[in-house]
Amino acid sequence: MFNKKTLLITGGTGSFGNAVMERFLNTDIKEIRIFSRDEKKQDDMRKVYKSDKLKFYIGDVRDLASVKNAMHGVDYVFHAAALKQVPSCEFFPLEAVKTNVLGTDNVLTGAIEIGVEKVICLSTDKAAYPINAMGISKAMMEKVFVAKAKTIDSNKTLICGTRYGNVMASRGSVIPLFIDQIKSDKPITVTDPNMTRFLMSLEEAVELVVFAFKNAEAGDIMVHKAPAATIGDLALAIKELFNSKNEIKVIGTRHGEKIYETLLTREEHVVAHDMGGFYRVPADKRDLNYDKFFVEGDEKLTFETEYNSHNTNRLTVEEIKSRLLELEYVKTELKGWK
Repeated sequence: MFNKKTLLITGGTGSFGNAVMERFLNTDIKEIRIFSRDEKKQDDMRKVYKSDKLKFYIGDVRDLASVKNAMHGVDYVFHAAALKQVPSCEFFPLEAVKTNVLGTDNVLTGAIEIGVEKVICLSTDKAAYPINAMGISKAMMEKVFVAKAKTIDSNKTLICGTRYGNVMASRGSVIPLFIDQIKSDKPITVTDPNMTRFLMSLEEAVELVVFAFKNAEAGDIMVHKAPAATIGDLALAIKELFNSKNEIKVIGTRHGEKIYETLLTREEHVVAHDMGGFYRVPADKRDLNYDKFFVEGDEKLTFETEYNSHNTNRLTVEEIKSRLLELEYVKTELKGWK
C-alpha cells in the first residue's frame, strides 16, 4: 500500500501521529515526515526511533509556506494537526478557527498545488450537531475538505476524511487524569456520571484512517463503529482496576461539553453506507441548480435514526475494564501499583 511512498503527518508528534507512524515505520514505506510546531517532541521522537525513514519538519498549519515546504515529494497526507481541547477552544474560539479551519485549508491548498495523491483529514464526533467552538471549527473543517474535494480532479488529489469518538488514553483525555488522581490520592473528578462517550483505542483510530485510505471516495467521511460508556462507569472501572478507595466526586460539566456525542447525524445516517465495522458518508455531489431537484417521500428523522453514544452498544463496567486492559498505557501504569 505504501511501497516506496512518502507520507506526511501533520500534528505528527501527537498521540495519533505517533501511533500511525509506528504502524508504518517498519513497512516498505520510503519516508515518513513528521510536521509539527514542537521541536522538543520532535527531538524526543528522533532519539527514540533512530530511523532514517523519519524526517522532521518544524512548521505550523496556519503558515502555508511552512506547509508547502514539508510537502515537496509527498504522496500521501494524514492531517491530524488540531486544537482539540473543548474548554480551551471555548475561551479562544478564533485560535480554533485559525488551526482547525484555516490550517486545514492551507494543508489542502498545498497538497493540491504540489500534486499529493491522497489527503485524509481527521475529524471528531464533536463536529456532528456541534455546540462548542471546538466542534464548530471541526464541522467547518469538514465543510472545507468536502467542498475542496468536489472542485478538483480526484484522480490527481483525492480528499476525504474520518470522524471518530474519544481515543482512550490519548493526550489530554480523561483516563490518564483518573489514573493520576488515583496515584496522587485525590478524588476522581467526574463531570456528569450519566454522560456517555464513544470509546476507541489508538489502534482503532489508525485502523479507521487506513480503511479510509483504501476505500474512501472524494469527499467521503468515514466513521468507525464504536461502543460507548458512561463517564461514571468508566471512573468506576478504573477505580476497580487499581483497587482504589478514592472518592468519585461529581464536579459538573465543563465549558462546552455535551451529554452525549454523535458520530452520524440523522441526515447522514439516512444516506450512509454500512460497510460492516464502518460507515461511509458520501459527499452530496449536486451543484447549486436547485430547480433540478425535488423531495420525494416522507423520511422521518428522529433521535433513533442518528448514531450517537446514547444509542450505540453500551459497555458494562466489566467490559470497560477488559478494554482498558488492552491499552499499553494502562498496563504500564498498573505495573508495580500496590
